[in-house]
Amino acid sequence: MPEEVVLKTAPFDSRFPNQTQNQTRHCYADYFRCVNKKGEDFEPCQFFFKAYNSLCPNEWISKWDEQRENGTFPAKLD
Repeated sequence: MPEEVVLKTAPFDSRFPNQTQNQTRHCYADYFRCVNKKGEDFEPCQFFFKAYNSLCPNEWISKWDEQRENGTFPAKLD
């Protein structure tokens, strides 16, 4: 019998009730802030990882990754 796959999306974030794009950029930034402070193995960071990965198109994530690597991402990540 094939293994059951459970798909989930990010839960509601009351900080951004009406702006999905705003929420996703901030979730991306929040994830890297969390990882920079607590490390990748810190379980609560996964909330932000799952949020931006489930809500953002891959093109946005690629752009943000490139900006982050070049030091031009428009938010502080530390």
